[in-house]
Amino acid sequence: MIEGLSHITFVTRDLDRMEEILTTVFDARKIYDSGDETFSLSRERFFDIGGVWVATMEGDPLADQTYNHVAFKMGPDDYDDRLARIKHLGLTLREGRARVEGEGHSIYFYDDDNHMFELHSGTLATRLARYAKGRA
Repeated sequence: MIEGLSHITFVTRDLDRMEEILTTVFDARKIYDSGDETFSLSRERFFDIGGVWVATMEGDPLADQTYNHVAFKMGPDDYDDRLARIKHLGLTLREGRARVEGEGHSIYFYDDDNHMFELHSGTLATRLARYAKGRA
């Protein structure tokens, strides 16, 4: 039986830069750093982001930017602050998709290794409720 999400892993060429992104944008809390030891494939660090275990491992970046992404929930009043943090770090913003009113707001951005992240203010329940109303 699946109990839920265990963790998310991002491979990055620069563990320090990824740590800066995670702690600045997501208020991540670092909970582990392997230092020079490698218990897995490479050096790694673990973070807690809103109760989600996020692992970062040293390695080659993704070759391309795609729409594959991980979305983290933000409060509805957090949009401007989070956007300012992303811009301060010089990260690449991606134009959001067209939205209907009431499904929440999103910020899409890429890190230096071509991972796409989304900060989203809605929930599945609010999105489904809005979609049930149709386009009008």
